[in-house]
Amino acid sequence: MASSKQDGQAAASRKSEFRSQKPKPESRDESELLTVPDGWKEPAFSKEDNPRGLLEESSFATLFPKYREAYLKECWPLVQKALSEHHVNATLDLIEGSMTVCTTKKTFDPYIIIRARDLIKLLARSVSFEQAVRILQDDVACDIIKIGSLVRNKERFVKRRQRLIGPKGSTLKALELLTNCYIMVQGNTVSAIGPFSGLKETLMIKRELAKDSELRSQSWERFLPQFKHKNVNKRKEPKKKTVKKEYTPFPPPQPESQIDKELATGEYFLKASQKRRQKMEAIKAKQAEALSRRQEERNKAFIPPKEKPVVKPKEASTETKIDVAAIKEKVKKAKSKKLGALTVEEVKLKMEADEKKKKKKK
Repeated sequence: MASSKQDGQAAASRKSEFRSQKPKPESRDESELLTVPDGWKEPAFSKEDNPRGLLEESSFATLFPKYREAYLKECWPLVQKALSEHHVNATLDLIEGSMTVCTTKKTFDPYIIIRARDLIKLLARSVSFEQAVRILQDDVACDIIKIGSLVRNKERFVKRRQRLIGPKGSTLKALELLTNCYIMVQGNTVSAIGPFSGLKETLMIKRELAKDSELRSQSWERFLPQFKHKNVNKRKEPKKKTVKKEYTPFPPPQPESQIDKELATGEYFLKASQKRRQKMEAIKAKQAEALSRRQEERNKAFIPPKEKPVVKPKEASTETKIDVAAIKEKVKKAKSKKLGALTVEEVKLKMEADEKKKKKKK
């Protein structure tokens, strides 16, 4: 018995010595453990890694807006072809407005259903098929960020969303170049597709700091700009401005009561029957005035419109007298003329000119 106790004590002492001799893990920073070495790439998942396939089928469904129906109808054969390469079925229900993806017996990759779910989500958020199909690759990830609930005021939200896009999409293009991601702003969400590191990096300063090996594992908060939040409420001016009256030490005059008005007009001293008669006369006068106004409005339909004055045709002016003698002279001259022949006066002038030339020659 004593020997067995001694053997047990010796074994316990050996275990404690062995535990103390175990190498303790070195204390490393968490950021070093999370960083991926440069050039490392995860090997592709093949059918040899999971030859028996999946035990059960799993499926995901998502709704899409009405304006995406026409585009999804056109590109759905391409979606089915891309998913069939990974042995995943896809169905489009236009009546309910939904897309569904589900695994089959031939599916060997357990994570492909998650990628197929992200594919139909991106298609529902107005991302084109050419960009959304990249999510089926192993080194590509996506993120759908909800921005609608960040601001309560709708006008302010629209302005900030436009600031994210920038003039002619310049801000959005700069973000895509910095992060190596495709970014799509649609409605209340922002869809981003790209590498895992690109989805986290949104500033150029991070990329520059990541090049330095010393600063890689340190906090970068001291390099980032810090802005003080100024909650300044712009007071809106009222539409109706009340103008303050000048201050006077005297109180305003007391308004007249009904008795004072009756005393001024003399109604106070009338009898009840007279007051009744006066009220009835006032009512009848108002009724007669209203009746006459109504009758005038009815009679307006029977008033003929004003006709335009008839323009009389202008009479031929008799002031211009015809000169008969001048016309007769013109007719005589026309008769004496022959077609192509000279007049008598022209013949005489020509003969005189010929005689003068002959005399000069002699």
